[in-house]
Amino acid sequence: MSAPLLVAGSIATDHLMSFHGKFADSLVVEQLDKLSVSFLVQDLEIRRGGVAPNMCFGLGRLGLRPVLVGAAGEDFADYRSWLERHGVDCDAVHISETLHTARFVCTTDSTMAQFASFYPGAMSEARQIELAPIVARVGEPAYVLIGADDPDAMKRHTHECRQRGYRFIADCSQQLAFSDGELIRDLIEGAAILFSNEYESHMIEQKTGWSADEVLSKVELQVTTLGKDGVRVTRRDGASFEVPAARDVAALEPTGVGDAFRAGFLAALAWGLSDERAAQVGCVLAAYVVETVGTQEYDFTPAEFVARVEDSYGAEASAEVAAHVH
Repeated sequence: MSAPLLVAGSIATDHLMSFHGKFADSLVVEQLDKLSVSFLVQDLEIRRGGVAPNMCFGLGRLGLRPVLVGAAGEDFADYRSWLERHGVDCDAVHISETLHTARFVCTTDSTMAQFASFYPGAMSEARQIELAPIVARVGEPAYVLIGADDPDAMKRHTHECRQRGYRFIADCSQQLAFSDGELIRDLIEGAAILFSNEYESHMIEQKTGWSADEVLSKVELQVTTLGKDGVRVTRRDGASFEVPAARDVAALEPTGVGDAFRAGFLAALAWGLSDERAAQVGCVLAAYVVETVGTQEYDFTPAEFVARVEDSYGAEASAEVAAHVH
């Protein structure tokens, strides 16, 4: 049995509504300082989200049992049940006694204009979580992935990983835009793996003041997703390779694609496969998400997944993956 994977990050739900008219028709420009409007929406869609559960769901679909580390409210019960049915260990989730689970609420009109609000809620209590008691229960982790979350929580987890010698993965993603260079440097230095997309990799360099080579010198492996062009993996010694995206992807909705890629990449590492295979597995899992509306709504059989690996990356790749996907 492979060492556990701890995945720390935001836990949230998205509440998405559609208004079939135009917001602009209800707004009086001269009276915006007295704004008070109400819109009758036609539908409500509640989607499960948050970077950590998204990644954990993907890992669970590939047969692993990841440990979710984050904070939620008492309203997390249904979400917990869903994740546990899909192989996720939720026993380390901190449940707030006073705050609801983080929530994104958005109404979109017929012109795609939006009114949106984000309520961080219980996410602010993630800083209270200590990793050592979790490790005492599940065993020494292969990795602790530290994803976008309450900034103090990200900092605490990173420091504890350094102090206790846990191999950690830096995955700042959405928090990069709101973090200063000092925090970003603190979250990255010493990471076994640094995940980002191409835009975020430039933001890291700009905010930290580090050159691309200096960023690389701080981590063992830098994994940079390139959207429809696949992914680039660079080792500390400068050796680099690129893997193209999976073939024949019918893109529908991109939300959660990066989380799925990370899940696939980590699953392959947990199976003991190469970095190249990890990138390929990540790209295939990402393809399922981009073809589905919702970050945890995709489905496949082991045979379908293996066939898709073969179609995109060949028989040798699929044979290696088939040995682990059951």
